[in-house]
Amino acid sequence: MQFVDEATITVDAGAGGNGCVSFRREKFVPRGGPDGGNGGRGGDVVLVVDAQLSTLQDFRYRKQYRAGRGKHGSGNNRTGADGDDVQLRVPPGTIVRDQATGEVLADLTTPGTSAVVAAGGRGGRGNAAFASPTRRAPRRADPGAPGETRELLLELKLLADVGLVGAPNAGKSTLLSRISAARPKIADYPFTTLQPNLGVVSIEPGRSFVVADIPGLVEGAAEGKGLGARFLRHIERTRVLCFLIPVDTINPEEELDALRAELGTWSAALLELPQVVVWSKGDLGDPPDASFDDVVAVHTVSAVTSAGLDGLVETMWRVVREAVAAADDES
Repeated sequence: MQFVDEATITVDAGAGGNGCVSFRREKFVPRGGPDGGNGGRGGDVVLVVDAQLSTLQDFRYRKQYRAGRGKHGSGNNRTGADGDDVQLRVPPGTIVRDQATGEVLADLTTPGTSAVVAAGGRGGRGNAAFASPTRRAPRRADPGAPGETRELLLELKLLADVGLVGAPNAGKSTLLSRISAARPKIADYPFTTLQPNLGVVSIEPGRSFVVADIPGLVEGAAEGKGLGARFLRHIERTRVLCFLIPVDTINPEEELDALRAELGTWSAALLELPQVVVWSKGDLGDPPDASFDDVVAVHTVSAVTSAGLDGLVETMWRVVREAVAAADDES
């Protein structure tokens, strides 16, 4: 399945049914009162979070969705049936914006939750609703109100506990494949990863977390250079940043500063997250002498020999739990 993290769709809620003008006509009741029923309400367009989805692929080809119209009212005070709702399934982490205004209509993160993104129109009142002691035979009825129409921008931000950040070919995909069951494409050239990958790291029952492998960042990524701009938003929901720097990097402090600068340009809040530095490709030799400020841990690992992986995973788990606890305290 192709990874699709952005889609634009048009949604049309259903119009309400018209109210009815009708009068009772029964034997022995030659001048019955008004009995026109109300129209039914138009159907809504509803987005529902489905934990089984991980992409907006379903919206790539179909771009328009329309809910059902409410039925018209009828005589004998019969109200028209409501129009059918349209429910659209989206993956957790979907942000819904009004394309025209940029307003965020919903931020859908929890499986099973839903949001009405286009409300159906109300049904029109029948003439029975206008009867009064001084107006016993009204011939007025309301038309149904139109439903809302919106053009929506759907944006997917992956939900992960740890985000792997590094320059192209830093070893992020290889690391993810060794500590989780994820199988991203791996090759020895830059930009092998053309889409974010998620992997669940299971240490033992009750101890697991999600890691996201983000396509490599280059200088200017936040302004659109390379592949970074398209995928930087997937880091925004992570709790911990894990920077990968190969042991053969000539200026590791400068590389870390550059990676942080790109993240900060995209969102200053990212730099407030706990940070772990990983010397990757440890099988190529020992890491150089370097000093990293404001990091909670530094590990040297080799995805080829598995050296250091267990210690790194334990650190990730600890820092994630500390971040969760800190967030709970703030709330």
